[in-house]
Amino acid sequence: MKTESNKNHWEKIYQYSQSNELSWTEGIPYISLYQIHKLQLPKEAGIIDVGGGTSNLVDYLLKDRYSNITVLDISETAITKAKTRLGSLADKVTWIVSDITQFKSKKQFDFWHDRATFHFLTNDADIQKYISIAHNAIKDQGFLSLSTFSNEGPSECSGLKIKQYNEETLSNVFTPFFEKSWCVQHKHYTPFDTEQSFILCMFKHLSKIHSL
Repeated sequence: MKTESNKNHWEKIYQYSQSNELSWTEGIPYISLYQIHKLQLPKEAGIIDVGGGTSNLVDYLLKDRYSNITVLDISETAITKAKTRLGSLADKVTWIVSDITQFKSKKQFDFWHDRATFHFLTNDADIQKYISIAHNAIKDQGFLSLSTFSNEGPSECSGLKIKQYNEETLSNVFTPFFEKSWCVQHKHYTPFDTEQSFILCMFKHLSKIHSL
């Protein structure tokens, strides 16, 4: 899907749907928060939520006094909704409207969080763009948290085909720039009480010298 039509698709999703009508909505993003707390990231750590949309993760990070948060999403509508929800607290966050495959980061991050964006990239060219962008945007020894539909999960989402992964295939895609720390399968329960099967992997970014 071309970037412009992709953007139009997601603008319509967020324009015509409330959060409780979106399958990926979480009241409390407990798995994401657990990862960040487990890593004991300092409060000034650079954290980016890729495909953050209207996710509540940014709310909880602000409550936990993280001070260097970036939220990226292709949908300007989603970003606007998140900013409106946060009110004046939105000024404490860097907001970026961009297709992830077109993202040009001006800084590097300690923690790259992607809960369900990567699996929408279904062709090799876009997958390689994503890996290259993440490689350049994450600090040496920084972390990449990636969650995708597993082989037991849905084959499409929001009217779009997705690419399913398991621990082995997801790990192999990010070699040699990233080293797997751990992977786990988990069930996400949608706002309308259905189950979705995900694979979640944590990767450590190898130094650029090491990965050459």
